[in-house]
Amino acid sequence: MKFTDGNWLIREGYDVLGAVQVHDFEQQDGKLIAYASPRPILTRSNMLDTMLLTVQFHSPLPGVIGVKLIHHAGVVDRGPAFELSKSDGSHAVIEENENEAVLTSGSLSVRIRKGPEWAVDFYRGSERITGSTQKSMAYITEKNNGAFMREELDLGVGEWVYGLGERFTPFVRNGQVVDLWNKDGGTSSEQSYKNIPFYITNKGYGVFVNHPELVSFEVASEKVKKVQFSVAGESLEYFVIDGPSMKDVLGKYTDLTGKPALPPAWTFGLWLTTSFTTNYDEATVNSFVDGMAERDLPLHVFHFDCFWMREFHWTDFKWDERQFPDPVGMLARLKEKGLKICVWINPYIAQRSRLFEEGKQNGYLVKKPNGDVWQWDLWQPGMALVDFTNPAACEWYAGYLRDLVDMGVDSFKTDFGERIPTDVVYHDGSDPIKMHNFYTYQYNKVVFDVLEEKLGKNEAALFARSATAGGQKFPVHWGGDCYADYESMAESLRGGLSLGLSGFGFWSHDIGGFESTAPAHVFKRWLAFGLLSSHSRLHGSKSYRVPWAYDTEAVDVTRHFTKLKSRIMPYLFNTAVQATEQGVPSMRAMVLEFPEDPTSEQLDRQYMLGDSLLVAPIFNEAGKVTYYLPEGKWTHFLTGDIVQGGKWFKETYDFFSLPLFVRPNSFLALGANDLRPDYDYADGVELQLHNLEDGRTAETIVRDLKGVSELTISAVRSGSSISFKVKSSGKPFSVSLKGIGAIASVEGAAAEVDGAIARFAAGAAEASFVITIQ
Repeated sequence: MKFTDGNWLIREGYDVLGAVQVHDFEQQDGKLIAYASPRPILTRSNMLDTMLLTVQFHSPLPGVIGVKLIHHAGVVDRGPAFELSKSDGSHAVIEENENEAVLTSGSLSVRIRKGPEWAVDFYRGSERITGSTQKSMAYITEKNNGAFMREELDLGVGEWVYGLGERFTPFVRNGQVVDLWNKDGGTSSEQSYKNIPFYITNKGYGVFVNHPELVSFEVASEKVKKVQFSVAGESLEYFVIDGPSMKDVLGKYTDLTGKPALPPAWTFGLWLTTSFTTNYDEATVNSFVDGMAERDLPLHVFHFDCFWMREFHWTDFKWDERQFPDPVGMLARLKEKGLKICVWINPYIAQRSRLFEEGKQNGYLVKKPNGDVWQWDLWQPGMALVDFTNPAACEWYAGYLRDLVDMGVDSFKTDFGERIPTDVVYHDGSDPIKMHNFYTYQYNKVVFDVLEEKLGKNEAALFARSATAGGQKFPVHWGGDCYADYESMAESLRGGLSLGLSGFGFWSHDIGGFESTAPAHVFKRWLAFGLLSSHSRLHGSKSYRVPWAYDTEAVDVTRHFTKLKSRIMPYLFNTAVQATEQGVPSMRAMVLEFPEDPTSEQLDRQYMLGDSLLVAPIFNEAGKVTYYLPEGKWTHFLTGDIVQGGKWFKETYDFFSLPLFVRPNSFLALGANDLRPDYDYADGVELQLHNLEDGRTAETIVRDLKGVSELTISAVRSGSSISFKVKSSGKPFSVSLKGIGAIASVEGAAAEVDGAIARFAAGAAEASFVITIQ
């Protein structure tokens, strides 16, 4: 939201009162409080007829400093509020001298200048990383729109801003106006299903604005050297989060707002759905499932979309008996085929739903100010909303979900949750403006909690579309309604990378696009991208998405990449655990892994899948691709070719390949099973050591299906010798050298050597050995 007219003027109708001078300081309960005036206080009369900004500085966690600007403190906070972690604040140190007051938290400090000119500066050690200058903090009024609080933080030369949720606009946010307001807008506009008031920069810090309502960002747009953010009302709170690396920022941000849960390993397999408006019954479903098996296409999850329930009855959690007369038996039969089951739900209750009258009578539905149930006819006739601020309504809704889990359902696609009205009243008195974005958090939490309660920790997974800050705790999320073309494939990737830089660990998208039906060549290119994403789903709108509906080659391409994904699951599942422990996403923007390489800063058509695999999807029928490899020797995973990085490449690939490179100085753990995602990863695992340079170290972990370490291995190279240390459960494994040379000898452990591969039988829990290369 713009308040100025160019560099010198204020927009007509606005009155901006910005912090000009600090008057004095206080310390209360670990907080440093500054009182700032909008004009110099030179005489006693200057204190009359003016406002005073109260600016509180505090630290919830080491390396994180919160700033809260308050104009009038008498406003009642009706909630909701993000659920944030915090310590007792004893880690923070407050100091004052004649020039400034300073609050220090870990490596981060904030310095508030004394004297005639207001300034707030954030330092990492002795380096200033950002700050707020005179009049940047401001209270703003406008006669028709009310009051706003504003902050402007500095951007340096060459500093790029990322994040703010799943955004499909250009990957780097500089120059964009971003209003954080959840909308059902597809993937081809500036609107977003997942608006997250958090951004991160390549300078190694992030900013989280602690407001669930509409937050308006001007990212180097109103003022090109500032990130401005504003909210309506009388207060504004934000947190500056220091890295110093971008990965460290995400770790601390997710310490504050919540780490992603670990999805069960089966969720990483291929999902197939009935699609949206297609006709289906048990026979149709079986034709899909059996057709996949007959064609040797590994399938692990079957999803029933909207029409598992009767038309005009959404959401009633009742199977359409005309199409599914024996749902319990059907689900049991599907499970006998090794499938997990997901069903579509949403928080909207149609008037014909059996839940409507129950919800109305018991006060479980969101109401109008006059006490009526809020309803409209968009999406479903007479549709109402579950009021998740009412604990009884949450339990009521959860009860139906428990019945479905007992029936055999393993996961829920939590669709919608964006079109939430603001002219309503909630059970707990929550502010409806704040509830608009926050509604999705409560909705997904209720569903996720049911799955965790019924199935156990690390066994719960959603397929969710909408989100706000903290929603990363309830994975998995997918990218919403995209078109079936290359442009939408590219915009989907931008959205996923942006969401990953907003604290979300797991992300998916509709392979081949949702709207309309893709040409076969689009579908096949999208398959490679989709099966090299953290989660992979075949889904669409008006047509079935089984591969043979496209052409024979699409079947072969599906088989090729589905089996490839199963083989890399030991590596991918360790990447998933990293997301839950460190807050780094499974699919990583290049800048996250290569922050010192300036070329990586704006790359949005390629990504790192974990820390060791580079993926560059292909966005055209001809198979032409331009991609960049950072410095070092990279190995093409599918061909074994070794390429020197530090430059751009232009190449052409068929449908069975794409730029898929293994990072130098890394281990890649490959499993012995290519038919399913959930198996014993440590049993017979192949540990590929890629292009280990002299003096460098590589290490990795192979985990069990609960995420617990079963094998850890490290390797250090010194000339022609590579020293290994292994801790394992005693299962057989092999070490293969890629781009390093053949093995001359193995000392310290019994091994069967074959060229560049050493195979180790079951042995001690801890072992050390040395491989000498020829």
